[in-house]
Amino acid sequence: MLVFAASDKGGTGRSVTSCNVVYRSALTGADVCYLDFDFGSPTAGSIFQIADATRGVRQGGGLHTYLLEPDVVATGEPQRIDVWSRSARASLRQRPPGSGKLMLFPGDQDGGEFGPDKEALRRCVQLLQALDEEFDMCLIDLSAGRSYATQLVLEATSDPALRGVAARWLIFHRWTRQHIPAAAGLVFGRDGILDVGERAGHDREKLQAAIKFVRTAVVDPDSIELSGLRPAQVAWLRDCDEDLRRLAAVHQVGRSAMLGSVPLDPVLQWREQLISDNDVVARDIANNSTVEAFDELARKIATDEEWSGA
Repeated sequence: MLVFAASDKGGTGRSVTSCNVVYRSALTGADVCYLDFDFGSPTAGSIFQIADATRGVRQGGGLHTYLLEPDVVATGEPQRIDVWSRSARASLRQRPPGSGKLMLFPGDQDGGEFGPDKEALRRCVQLLQALDEEFDMCLIDLSAGRSYATQLVLEATSDPALRGVAARWLIFHRWTRQHIPAAAGLVFGRDGILDVGERAGHDREKLQAAIKFVRTAVVDPDSIELSGLRPAQVAWLRDCDEDLRRLAAVHQVGRSAMLGSVPLDPVLQWREQLISDNDVVARDIANNSTVEAFDELARKIATDEEWSGA
């Protein structure tokens, strides 16, 4: 299964949520990989705490090099990093019993966005096809906005070699007045995902059915973490939440189009990282509701019933 993570704006929590989702999936026994297609800013390595890949790899061999400079990649495939063995974080350094593979395919530190390239498209198709056969889930984190990375994978997934592969899209947005219409525009707007996908050869209705929205940094006015607020503040938050629900419905990103939501968590606000069970139970620095949200997203991504019509 191929899962594409997209957002119209930066700062949506797309990458940190995606990293946590593949981590939770691996803990259940699934073999998963994370492809950093954020070509201009490949920072997934910092979330997994890979010391020599915090902003992509320096020596070449990352995804950017693989797609554009194949002669540089002696092995014929992009560099892969085993997160279980290479993470600087003690709780990740040993693969937990019963867990699956957790591989990071990093970008290149000095890479950047690039224009259409037929050879890059061919190699992208080849890579996605090979990894889909090896892993239960491949999550591809795309550059924000109407990027070439998004165009590239839309063209790649319309190729006959990948038409039989399950492909699902997650559109991330914060629960704000600015982010809701931005997320809708990325999908439904002019030259958005549906327009570009249709031009690439996708069936528009099938592509739309494969797209779900994920809300991040959602504040629950009734959560125990906000118990110290004054009644007037709670009432105001409820009014804001209701206003956002109406706005989401207008822009076609309401509850029926939503796969899940991630609550506001202090750990994720202060430091983009994986949240382990130890962070919740032993260290008591993260909220259990956040881990539950990641688990639920991982489950729904892999559940066909959640994608009826996809």
